[in-house]
Amino acid sequence: MKKTVEEYMALPYTVEITPDDDSYFVKIKELEGCMSVGESKADALLMIDDAMRDWLTVALEEDIDIPLPESLQAERYSGKFPLRIPKSLHRKLAEGAEADRVSLNQYLVMLLSERHSIHQVKKILAEVEDQPCEEPEVEPVITYTGESRKVLPFHRTYLKVVGE
Repeated sequence: MKKTVEEYMALPYTVEITPDDDSYFVKIKELEGCMSVGESKADALLMIDDAMRDWLTVALEEDIDIPLPESLQAERYSGKFPLRIPKSLHRKLAEGAEADRVSLNQYLVMLLSERHSIHQVKKILAEVEDQPCEEPEVEPVITYTGESRKVLPFHRTYLKVVGE
């Protein structure tokens, strides 16, 4: 059953505020493209409320999947998942684990981690191919989430302040 805009607004989405020259850029981390700008932190927080409401309204009207807040997404990952593989691969992996003197589980975690890291590096290299290599400019980010409704119109469960 789908949630309403108000039900989504009540969820603990992560709000990130980045100070700019004379303004503050603000976005909802989990909702791609949901962003705004305000002249002050308070103004930016009010602006993101309107932007989020509009974003959610359009997403519901267009039947677009709306991601849950990160704090709720974590519950979806137990660290366990069923996997069926050919017997021949199972044997090879078990032999590899035995040769490394670790459990099959530890061996698979190591292999998956290594392969995932290689995949991430390849993606990054593909994105920067034919582009000059420059030091990235990093903007300070202030992230607000938590239980108080005094600053934001929706629940917040986490506070993170990075630079200012």
